[in-house]
Amino acid sequence: MNTAETPLPEASPPPQALISVHDLMPETLPMVQRTLKRLERHRRAPVTLLVVPGRDWDRPALATLRSLERAGYPLAGHGWQHRAERFGSLYHRLHGLFLSRRVAEHLALDEAGIIALIQRCHAWFGDHGLEPPALYVPPAWAMGAIARARLREACPFPLYERFDGVIDAAAERVRPLPLLGYEADQALRAPILRGWNRWNWRRAQRQGLPIRIGIHPRDIELALAADLERDLARPIEPIAYDTLRRASATTRT
Repeated sequence: MNTAETPLPEASPPPQALISVHDLMPETLPMVQRTLKRLERHRRAPVTLLVVPGRDWDRPALATLRSLERAGYPLAGHGWQHRAERFGSLYHRLHGLFLSRRVAEHLALDEAGIIALIQRCHAWFGDHGLEPPALYVPPAWAMGAIARARLREACPFPLYERFDGVIDAAAERVRPLPLLGYEADQALRAPILRGWNRWNWRRAQRQGLPIRIGIHPRDIELALAADLERDLARPIEPIAYDTLRRASATTRT
């Protein structure tokens, strides 16, 4: 009789998660800080903060931003004004109607305009005593009419996040990654986002992919606040966006 114990199967590691808080500007700082306290209670770190440079950053707001950076929060560039002054095309109008309203400022620009905006965004951090970020995220994840080669040649960020995934500029390659969102500020958005999030959780688990959790400042009080709480309480392993760049470099070598 074999008395040897049958080894138990190893538990699968928790899925990795890229967590970001969007739309950090002086007027959203109080709500962002409330959101960060919620994330701290769930012991979720690192959390990347998406900064909108072109707003009215006075001295107290900049001091708060620097203190968040010193506390270990990675910063990322997030457009310039987070507002498009005009609609650039029929696609932009439809995008604004169904998804982005007037925040997708890249969609109103040609390639030269997008490059200028990204360069201006990057320079702002160094000009204000902050570390140059590794990540740039266009408002509404809408990158607009710019080729990956131009991101590598003319733009200073190593990583760019768009709706379908994260672009490694040096490799000119996009890594498709599932995305969760909770900005249900209209009744119709709640069931659509809930179905979208459910599908993306399953996709991440099935394909073994890191999942992106994109949080907007008012999400903790909107219709999907309980969904956000549940997802933050799941067994996940938060990772930094820069991990993707290091993993990509390892793959290339």
